[in-house]
Amino acid sequence: MRKIFGGILVLSMAFFMLSACAGKEREGENGDALTWGTWGSYGKHEKFLTLLRETYPDIELEFLSYTGGNMTGYSWNQMRADDIPDIFITSQILDEELAKERLVDLSGYSFINGLSTAILDQVSIDGGIYLLPTGNAMYGIFYNKTLMEEHGWEVPSNFAELEALCGEIREAGLIPGVVGTQLTGGPFSTVFNLAKTSWLTTPDGRTWEKKFLAGEALAEDMWENTMSYVQRYIDIGMFETDPEDRNNPEILLDYLGNRKAVFCTTVQTVNITELPDTGDKLGMMPYISQDGSKNVYMYSPSFYFGISRRLTEPGNEKKLEDAVKILALMYSQEGQAAFVDESTPCVMSVLSSGDVDGDSLIYDAQQALRQGRAFKMTYAHWEHVLADMGQAFKEWFRGENGMDGTKCMARMDELQRNWLDSAQKLYFSESSADFTLEQTAELLGKALGSAADTDAVMVPLGEFHEGGVELKSGVTGKLYAGKINADVAASVCPGIDGEYAVMTMTGAQARSLEAGGFDAAGDGNPFPYLLVTRGNMELEDEEVYRIAFFMQGYTQETAEACGAEVFKGSLRSFLRDWLEKEGSVSPEGNPWK
Repeated sequence: MRKIFGGILVLSMAFFMLSACAGKEREGENGDALTWGTWGSYGKHEKFLTLLRETYPDIELEFLSYTGGNMTGYSWNQMRADDIPDIFITSQILDEELAKERLVDLSGYSFINGLSTAILDQVSIDGGIYLLPTGNAMYGIFYNKTLMEEHGWEVPSNFAELEALCGEIREAGLIPGVVGTQLTGGPFSTVFNLAKTSWLTTPDGRTWEKKFLAGEALAEDMWENTMSYVQRYIDIGMFETDPEDRNNPEILLDYLGNRKAVFCTTVQTVNITELPDTGDKLGMMPYISQDGSKNVYMYSPSFYFGISRRLTEPGNEKKLEDAVKILALMYSQEGQAAFVDESTPCVMSVLSSGDVDGDSLIYDAQQALRQGRAFKMTYAHWEHVLADMGQAFKEWFRGENGMDGTKCMARMDELQRNWLDSAQKLYFSESSADFTLEQTAELLGKALGSAADTDAVMVPLGEFHEGGVELKSGVTGKLYAGKINADVAASVCPGIDGEYAVMTMTGAQARSLEAGGFDAAGDGNPFPYLLVTRGNMELEDEEVYRIAFFMQGYTQETAEACGAEVFKGSLRSFLRDWLEKEGSVSPEGNPWK
């Protein structure tokens, strides 16, 4: 093993020197490059990026790879630290005031005129437009369209028609509707979506939501009529649950594909328009309001894009001009087409001119969006309690634990009150300053090494490689100054977790491996390694050490050469334990003893 690693050392040091020189050269060439956060989704952007290169070959982009365990949370951690890429990407608008502070107001640019008024109204923040959605996934209630046509049944337009239809369905020996409950976010969305057929999307509803989330209002003050309406859906058989609690795709394919049920209420974006075994056509209808005056669909953007406000500072005029060109292209018909294709039948363009065929699965949903009858899925600001609220709704659907609408309202109030009371207690550590990526990697190395009781840890550093190669087992997120909870800790950990390996090697072999890097893709273009040692000790050439590695953070060749032992254990848990024990962390402090 010593001879093998000795050979690697010579080659890897030569490669390391060449890479360092190349890195400096690239930095000089890309001084005017715009930064773009890939979000581990380069493949989803690649079609648009190809269009961008063809349209504006002179615009340079530098891709910042992030493949960590909390993409949305990390994007807003970056925002709070004023460390966002030039082209900002996220999946939720979590902080409107911060968006106003950190992003360019796009309302004065002509390209936003291509978006529908309904969409612009829903992203407007005090009259400004800071984040624009793309690729709206539409949600409603799926149904077996062919089965409906064979029986001469029509899509109901109000609850009385739905109730009558469900009676006919039961007489035919079928289940009216099934609802997905494996993930409790499904029942949560189902109940909230029905609330949007009446009051939740009105000014009074939006006011109530803000007050409830702040602890200034109760569910019992507003939800009685909605809970009664949900019970009526339960009573007519629309919300039957799967005894096996299977995932949404399996439920839809079984119940609708095998003609067991007519309707399926699941939060998913299907990639089919026909049910595979029978060839039955799939349809999607809105959540039906009581009198039919507000039958609604939900939507959720695949991404939101914005431009960093620092590009408005003197000296960045060219970058701002290029950034605006990028967004103008993105919100053109050609640009939106790069995010929507035949493999995404539930996803639609955000442009008012983005028509879909009249027989499309989402044609009615598109019309509803233009008419102001489609609303964003409820998620932002509810993320800490929605799973537990969904569990209460799931028990109600299933008739378990005596749960009903009244008890669900009480449970909603209890969960939100408990969250607000314990919010500060959820912070278990604090960072006194912003960390660099390398300093963050060192912190994770200390946490793993301490838990595994090893002499050192070999930490992979993620970065973007040409061709879209990104490292899911490496550190790609930085820790920023401020309080630390589980979400923050997860944001700096790799996106994969659950085990680690311990290997035995000499100090010379460890340094050689660090210099050579981690060739994860086997393409001769390795990712950097950072060797973190207990007490910052220098490893002796001939001394043998136990060194820990992240899950999938090493090649098979290294594992075989160094006798890898694989252990179960969560890096996220190790990091939390380390942070909680330390109480406060800083880039230069917290030695691993």
